[in-house]
Amino acid sequence: MTEKIEPTEHLLNGRQKKFLKGLAHSLSPVILIGKEGITEGLIAATELELLRHELIKVKIGNNSGLEKNETAIILSEATHSSLVQLIGKTLLLYRKNPKRPKEERIVLPKI
Repeated sequence: MTEKIEPTEHLLNGRQKKFLKGLAHSLSPVILIGKEGITEGLIAATELELLRHELIKVKIGNNSGLEKNETAIILSEATHSSLVQLIGKTLLLYRKNPKRPKEERIVLPKI
């Protein structure tokens, strides 16, 4: 039986996604999905990077054998993050971290 994960992160509107894409333009991928695919270790590493940065890029390696759309959904649900963008084999994930110092938090535009 598969466990259904309810999204804990709010849905981002178009304005917020555009803002986050602008911030991510200069970012390099901090997570690389290799031939092992999505493992518990990969999910834990992604969780850690989301805590550190809130906004991260994840690259799906050519040798992973994974389908990019399915991988994006699985990883965003597993980490309770919002999928901001999927370009080629690069995902952009965002998850708010209220425990980060206030001056380091990403402040999204209001709706």
